[in-house]
Amino acid sequence: MVKHAILAGVLLASALVAAAGPDIIIIGHRGASGHRPEHTLESYSLAIAMGADFIEPDLVSTKDGVLIARHENEIGGTTDVGEKFPGRKTTKTIDGQPVTGWFTEDFTLAEIKTLRAKERLPFRSHERDGMYPVPTFEEVIALADAKSREVGRTIGVYPETKHPTYFRSIGLPLEPKLVSTLNRNGLNRKGAPVFVQSFEIGNLQALDHVLQVPLVQLLDEPDLHPAGDPSEPSYGEMATPAGLRKIATYADGVGPWKNYIIPRTADDCSGKPTSFVGDAHRAGLVVHPYTFRRENTFLPCELRSATGPAGVGDLVSEIRQFIRAGVDGFFTDNADYGVRARAGLSP
Repeated sequence: MVKHAILAGVLLASALVAAAGPDIIIIGHRGASGHRPEHTLESYSLAIAMGADFIEPDLVSTKDGVLIARHENEIGGTTDVGEKFPGRKTTKTIDGQPVTGWFTEDFTLAEIKTLRAKERLPFRSHERDGMYPVPTFEEVIALADAKSREVGRTIGVYPETKHPTYFRSIGLPLEPKLVSTLNRNGLNRKGAPVFVQSFEIGNLQALDHVLQVPLVQLLDEPDLHPAGDPSEPSYGEMATPAGLRKIATYADGVGPWKNYIIPRTADDCSGKPTSFVGDAHRAGLVVHPYTFRRENTFLPCELRSATGPAGVGDLVSEIRQFIRAGVDGFFTDNADYGVRARAGLSP
């Protein structure tokens, strides 16, 4: 039943993408991570079939300096590494916080390729755990290129550098490999279907001198600081009109935590939209908030179904609230819902 529902959604999405156009872009967050284990070629492929305009690979490095797609360099929660390499478990300090697990920088690419992905969230389906390998950034780009030809529309890539200060500190800087990979694939040019994003400031400022594609400053919760460094401005300070103008000196867009745009009330319902989108647009920045997910636990109270935290609520209506607020695109685990919201269909 689930397979038939997904297939029907894919077919509907294909028709809607052709009709709606990409004025508001849909970014497949870690692929179609609401339906497949995140950051796998299968997840990215399904997001594209559902109508995503961009697919998002988070980039971390292997021991031998290859960029791979994982949300974090700690991979105990997203792969079977604990079963295959139990002796590699360790504790490290990442961005000022102790983290225990298994880390990509302790494995060669050959070792990473022996691993298989698994679903991160306990309330999502685990029926495909153990089926899919971990892709390299190069493989993600190749997939986007092949799918562009297959579906007859351009599929972009939206890579994020994960923990760039940390990786630089251990002699595995992400930026040179990112730049060389984009150069090698003809994607470091104006008009290329690429955005490069980061939660950090310094690496975006450095990339601004060597990349011709748009850069996006991500904004975490207001009291946090880039790379956990209190000497950096807080994200809340960066989200002010003055902070957004400063971001515009090195970046082309912002990827805010969605509560900056429509905050939650004390009852966890949708509040009144803020001036954030207008402030960002006046600074010359596009706005791509994150992350839109269909489960009740992620939705505002008024859009939840009666089926508990893992039940499916009215994600289409939530996305529409943000479209009405003026966003230029959005990250979603469920690209099929994003396509319906952009096309103006009922949930």
